[in-house]
Amino acid sequence: MLEVEGLTKRFGGFTAVKDVSFRVEPGEILGLIGPNGSGKSTIFNCIAGLLKPTAGSIRFAGEEIAGLSPVAVCHKGIARTFQIPRPFKKLSIFENVLVAAYYGQDTRIDRATAERFALEALELVRLPTDPRASVDQLGAAGLKKLELARALATRPKLLLADESLGGLDEAEIERAADMLARIRDEKGITIVWVEHIMGVLMRVVDRCIVLDHGEKIAEGLPAEVARDPRVIEVYLGAEAAALQERVAQRV
Repeated sequence: MLEVEGLTKRFGGFTAVKDVSFRVEPGEILGLIGPNGSGKSTIFNCIAGLLKPTAGSIRFAGEEIAGLSPVAVCHKGIARTFQIPRPFKKLSIFENVLVAAYYGQDTRIDRATAERFALEALELVRLPTDPRASVDQLGAAGLKKLELARALATRPKLLLADESLGGLDEAEIERAADMLARIRDEKGITIVWVEHIMGVLMRVVDRCIVLDHGEKIAEGLPAEVARDPRVIEVYLGAEAAALQERVAQRV
């Protein structure tokens, strides 16, 4: 579904991403992990059209999309969430998602269709569907769900989920991770997931790619990545043993 080849992004003399290549298969959940500053969000921004790559190729369903605008990328079928939710606070929860449903499509749709898309997205993430429900009633977990609902309302084929668990408590983290798995299983949406909470991510993803200082240092099944000496050295550290045990218990 997605092919990234030789992706490089420089900001002046600083190279944020250097010659990174990977593929994402249809129906897969791919984890993109690494220390802060390793280039994860920069890769997302290049795929989603917020940044133009310095070099390399990004193909979605066989079509080159590198350098397209965010609107064009969204209309191709790629949606992304952001680490820090920024809803339209003067709009209701439903209206926030309705805006995404209207403008996330590559063709003009009527209000009834947009409302149906918005309701389906809200129901999937289990947020209130009452048109009057206010954004002000949402805590950290609710705002993360709203961010996800807005992305889902665009009817994507590929979802780029950026730090969907940040700021949540342990119970909310487990529910949010299960929600991503359910989105893939029930809607057939392929997911690339950036996350720092490794124990939960490793339980859900099919494969992992590990970045360090803008370069890919490992790729493979969660169990393989958790045992990789370089990944342990640059990222997992003291958490490696516990993570390996949790990955081994996957069902």
